[in-house]
Amino acid sequence: MLRITGLRSCYGALEVLHGVDLWVEEGTIAAVIGANGAGKTTLLMSICGSLRPRAGEIRFGGEDIAGLGSAAIVRRGIAHVPEGRRIFSRMSVKENLQLGAYVAPANFADDLDFVLGLFPELKDRLEQSGGTLSGGEQQMLSIARALMSRPKLLLLDEPSLGLAPIIVRRVFDIIRDLNQTRGTTVLLIEQNAFQALRLSARAYVMVNGRIAREGSGIELLSDPQVQAAYLEGGLGLSAKEPAS
Repeated sequence: MLRITGLRSCYGALEVLHGVDLWVEEGTIAAVIGANGAGKTTLLMSICGSLRPRAGEIRFGGEDIAGLGSAAIVRRGIAHVPEGRRIFSRMSVKENLQLGAYVAPANFADDLDFVLGLFPELKDRLEQSGGTLSGGEQQMLSIARALMSRPKLLLLDEPSLGLAPIIVRRVFDIIRDLNQTRGTTVLLIEQNAFQALRLSARAYVMVNGRIAREGSGIELLSDPQVQAAYLEGGLGLSAKEPAS
């Protein structure tokens, strides 16, 4: 479904991604793990159209979408849940969800029922402003808003960040259920390496804007260097380490 080749992305003169190659098979969950500053968020911003790549291809369903704007990307079936939630805090929960449904407004009632089934906590808060929700509820709203566009590919940037452990488990359970019951393909950026790798069919380790390791989630969970760097409190792999 998604194949990225030679992706280079920059902020001004600063190049952050240095020729990234990765792929995500349709109907699966793929994860990218790595330390802060590795380029993970830049990768998702490049895919979703928030950042125009300098070079490389981003092929989605066979079409090169590199350089398209965010609205065009959403219409093609990609939704992005950004780090830090970024809901519209002064708007109501329902209004946030309506914005998420702008590419498929005719399906709003059905899709609203679906996301409220996933996140029943939001049902009694539809008229409440987003900014008054708890951190966990705001993350639920951010994911629900993305789902209102009926995405084929869901991009999740640090969905467990800052959440209580019980909510973290809930979020990962929902990601798995979306994939298994609705067939939603997921690309997950996550610092909770154990949970991300355990959930993923395909996984990548990003270091300094490059892919340093790749394989199945199970393979990376059992990789001694990944264990030392990301599962046992380590600081990260050397950027000089070759991809497996």
